[in-house]
Amino acid sequence: MKSTICSRPAGPSASPFRKRIHDICQAVLCILAISTAAIADEFPSAPQGTFSIAVIPDTQHYRGGAADEKSKTAVPVTNPVFDSYATWIAENLDEQRIAFVSHVGDIVDVNNREQWTVARQMMDKLHGRAPYGISVGNHDMVRSGDSSLFQEFFPASRYEKFDWYGGHFKSERESVAVSGNNANSFQLFSAEGFDFVFLHLECNAPDDVLAWADGILKAHSDRRAIVTSHMGLGPRGKPKEPQDYFDATKGRMQWKKCHGDRGNTPQQMWDKCFRKHRNLFMICCGDQSRTQAMHQSSFVEHGNLIHEVLSDYGSNGLRIMRFVPQENRIEVRTWIPSRNEFTEATKIVPSRDEHQFNLRYDMTAASRH
Repeated sequence: MKSTICSRPAGPSASPFRKRIHDICQAVLCILAISTAAIADEFPSAPQGTFSIAVIPDTQHYRGGAADEKSKTAVPVTNPVFDSYATWIAENLDEQRIAFVSHVGDIVDVNNREQWTVARQMMDKLHGRAPYGISVGNHDMVRSGDSSLFQEFFPASRYEKFDWYGGHFKSERESVAVSGNNANSFQLFSAEGFDFVFLHLECNAPDDVLAWADGILKAHSDRRAIVTSHMGLGPRGKPKEPQDYFDATKGRMQWKKCHGDRGNTPQQMWDKCFRKHRNLFMICCGDQSRTQAMHQSSFVEHGNLIHEVLSDYGSNGLRIMRFVPQENRIEVRTWIPSRNEFTEATKIVPSRDEHQFNLRYDMTAASRH
């Protein structure tokens, strides 16, 4: 039987046989459509005794207005990808027992008021409903480190009324435009009897910011610590050719984008600050869309294991990290709300193990001090 019989309408002149064949084909197509819908993934609810942290990857996918640095249209600025992520998280706070939300930075693509206005609207879906923090990415500032627009749309004053907001780095420079206000912040939250301190550090944080971060981690050494900083994993050396972003040896990056000579590479941030703290167990990052997904784990000088986790998926998913304390496990899942499915593979990262994986983390023992 040729497939054209199924697609051809059975009009008034069609024979009873042809009408019957047409009806059968339509029924089969209907069943196939229903079956396809039925096999769409379902994100299982978080059981009692577990909790989750949602990680939003770079949200640089704006449309309309000054959607890039070369063009400007009269079409209103929107960001469907960001909208789908923020909406799904907001709608699943209880179902997934989401205790905290972290944004890895590059919240905008072009550092202008139009995009910041949309970014604020997106994060407003979560504001007052869940603790959250944002790492300032290189697209969220200028190369010198001036993050004035981020500070205008997400100032410290926006969060000071919340008991989970720990505070922010206070710059001693004349202007707070560089590193000041809420460009570097920390949050305190608890879930299932576990107390956390969560730092959000700007891209290539300078030494004075790292000294502040050291102080926060020491002051809260009785809490389990997580850091989100925009740059982290990716090509170890600064790419010289476009293909190097895909093919060069990957790991903790030894190059930087912001703050000039004062800025620290991810490797320097690790050496100067992160590896020294026994309560730190995870570092989240984004920035590298051509690496997209990667994770590595290292034992450091106090014997604690630190997991470094990169996610920069574009429209290919956000991260939900479910903590299962009784099994000393963190289930890292990548989920695409717009398609209602898990990320099994991408063109850049075909291995499922970089998108859906588990991390070992001792939660049954007391936090190391």
